[in-house]
Amino acid sequence: DERRFLEKPPLSYIALIAKAILSSPANKLNLAAIYKYIEDNFPFYRSKGQGWRNSIRHNLSLNDCFIKVGRCEDGKGNYWSIHPSNLTAFVHGDFKQHRKSR
Repeated sequence: DERRFLEKPPLSYIALIAKAILSSPANKLNLAAIYKYIEDNFPFYRSKGQGWRNSIRHNLSLNDCFIKVGRCEDGKGNYWSIHPSNLTAFVHGDFKQHRKSR
């Protein structure tokens, strides 16, 4: 059913990011690869403009469950991974929000 294919997935941005990172053999991706995973696996986002991408960046930087794990080889941006204390929960589908403390 094509309509269901294009419906917004019932997943939070945290869940979308975690699924993308967990799909990588190294459990790390750069921002462009996270966007690509989401667009490839959730076609709803292909035609939704820039807003969802802003939300992805916001969630990566605002939540303790995501960490930077080094610069990309081309020097443009960082790799993102899941904090080790959240990895088991995310693997099991528990995508609770973990805001950074200020």
